[in-house]
Amino acid sequence: MPKRRSDEEISRPLYEYDAAVRQEYGCFAGVDEAGRGPLCGPVCVAACILDPENPVYGINDSKKLTEKKREALFEEICEKALAYSIIFVGPEIIDRDNILAATMGGMCQAVESLEISPNLVLIDGNRCPEKLALPARAVVKGDATSASIGAASILAKVSRDRYMMELDRQYPEYLLAQHKGYPTKLHYEKIAQYGIQPFYRRSFLKKLGYSTEPGKDGSR
Repeated sequence: MPKRRSDEEISRPLYEYDAAVRQEYGCFAGVDEAGRGPLCGPVCVAACILDPENPVYGINDSKKLTEKKREALFEEICEKALAYSIIFVGPEIIDRDNILAATMGGMCQAVESLEISPNLVLIDGNRCPEKLALPARAVVKGDATSASIGAASILAKVSRDRYMMELDRQYPEYLLAQHKGYPTKLHYEKIAQYGIQPFYRRSFLKKLGYSTEPGKDGSR
């Protein structure tokens, strides 16, 4: 049986990537999002500037981590990071602008909200926000490549999950704690049974016959 890798071993390649970027640019931030695909709730965007002198071991793509591990890393990142920000972009903005534009706008807000202005922004994915005022670089699968992007992915994922858990307490009939708003068979069944609420993305439900206009009621 192969030896289980330690948290330090898991994060080492990601920190090595960041070290090379830092050597060239100095201070930089990682940016990632969570929740582009769900039918309801916000898309959450986080920006993070890690402290190379105070590393957080165990950082990786948030989807590869258990919920318990993500929660623990979230607290450690918040404690050790030089700066971080977390932005929620609600369904009304997603319906108005479309999910891509809403996400890109959230990324700009997250970077602008940092208490430290970085010299470079690393964005998870294959494109950078056009309106970002700072130099930026897109990194495909960045949350498994850069510790800073990985940290941002954890901040975004945990923050959105916590938001959805709070919605679940307010609207238990939708079973949001189980599917987190994603388009599962169970979720579609609950929408058919109970209709839509203000936290739904109407533009995502157009194929079900719901109005896509913000402010309309949940009737078909």
